[in-house]
Amino acid sequence: MSEGRIRKVVIAGGGTAGWVAGAALAHQFRDLLDITLVESEQIGTVGVGESTVPPIRNFHRLLQIDEQEFLRAVAGTFKLSISFEDWRRPGDRYFHPFGITGQSTLVCAFHHFWLDSLRRGMRSELGDYCLETVASRADRFALLPQPQVNYAYHLDAGLYARFLRRRAEAHGLRRVEGRIREVRQHPENGHVAALVLEDGQAIEGDLFIDCTGFRGLLIEQTLQTGYEDWNRWLPCDRAVAVQTESIGPPVPYTRAIAHEAGWRWHIPLQHRVGCGLVFSSRHMSDDEARAKLLRDVGAPPIREPWLVPFRTGRRLKAWNKNVVALGLASGFIEPLESTSIHLAMTAMVRLLELFPLDGIAPALVERYNELGRVEMEHVRDFIILHYHANRRDEPMWRQCRETAPPESLAIRLRAWRERAHAWQGANELFRVDSWTHVMLGQGIVPEQHHPLARGLADEDLRRLLDGLRRSAARPVETMPSQQAFLEGYCRADAAVWGAARALPA
Repeated sequence: MSEGRIRKVVIAGGGTAGWVAGAALAHQFRDLLDITLVESEQIGTVGVGESTVPPIRNFHRLLQIDEQEFLRAVAGTFKLSISFEDWRRPGDRYFHPFGITGQSTLVCAFHHFWLDSLRRGMRSELGDYCLETVASRADRFALLPQPQVNYAYHLDAGLYARFLRRRAEAHGLRRVEGRIREVRQHPENGHVAALVLEDGQAIEGDLFIDCTGFRGLLIEQTLQTGYEDWNRWLPCDRAVAVQTESIGPPVPYTRAIAHEAGWRWHIPLQHRVGCGLVFSSRHMSDDEARAKLLRDVGAPPIREPWLVPFRTGRRLKAWNKNVVALGLASGFIEPLESTSIHLAMTAMVRLLELFPLDGIAPALVERYNELGRVEMEHVRDFIILHYHANRRDEPMWRQCRETAPPESLAIRLRAWRERAHAWQGANELFRVDSWTHVMLGQGIVPEQHHPLARGLADEDLRRLLDGLRRSAARPVETMPSQQAFLEGYCRADAAVWGAARALPA
């Protein structure tokens, strides 16, 4: 065995990222590693990551998590899409659905046929051809054998961390309560050697996972890795969050509602609603944001709002020496498309794939960092698209529209504007349908589209579209409301609700 063999893994920090790491490592390496997680109940977590994207289901399958057990434990609901309201301009609304839209050929995506139908005077909306959009409009949900529904979850982040903790500890992970007083390094190579707690206890390890949130105690404060700032494209730098009572049944989508200096989220759970106002501190004060949030949520708060300052961007290296940064410690790209939990999970799966059991290999560290950079920039570009393509008239929004986007996004925008071309690269989260719905929803109308769409006669094109529209609508007609489905499938009991209310913000 190499002298650098990884025997002890120490996770610094809990929260969603910490327990994602702990549950994954304990499940996959339960007999090969000594895994310790250090966290303090005195240190709160950001706790607003309550909306997810469909790949969370793949992560759960990897960990053999039962869906109904999970949803009951986290008071979860289902999510089919995101409703973007007032983004292009006040009064506009569109859905970004998770499902497949229409039917594509090998060389011509469906939206080209739809665009050609508009050219011929056939009126419809792109969402008419997506089951998930149709179900979102009707506030309905069900799990169907055919066609399969593509969905994600809304969840209580605090309860989710507790759920993952139980699984990790059952597989042998050891949790240590305490605040970190000092990070001890090897004098020769600068690697982290141990975490020294306030009570003097030293937690030694071979590999450390930094889940200490925005402060990046190991990756930044200790190793001074560096940070790439994306504020020039994403001007929002603060959020104020609050939890409110439910005053209606939960809808199967997240609401993202733009305002003069940012946007507001609305995430319905079984027992409450998670709300928050994201804003630019250069265009709105903390007091104004808090007052606006409480005025607009439309329901009684169940706890006091809390402020979350943030800085969009990424660490220059997510893996530096023997420290891997995960979650907010590795970077942050807004909660707009619900990618924070997803990025922690994909980073963790990447670490499992490249795990240095027999010693840290520089080539694999470089590979890990490059894959993470590409993934973060892809998500960044998709988020910037929402801000850049707007027709609002407030100062912040004009700034977003007038700021040149990253060249990687500019290439996509040119390809769309000139020929309605969109693509999904290998390992990219957002599909062709995602780019299509958002670019059209934000008002970017292409000049031309694929010539093959012109090959269908009017009657054949109309027949095709009518059939696809019926295929999307017919299953929804038999779906129950989401509330009715939750009652029979995964209703959380009062004990779960009480535990959720007792969690610290």
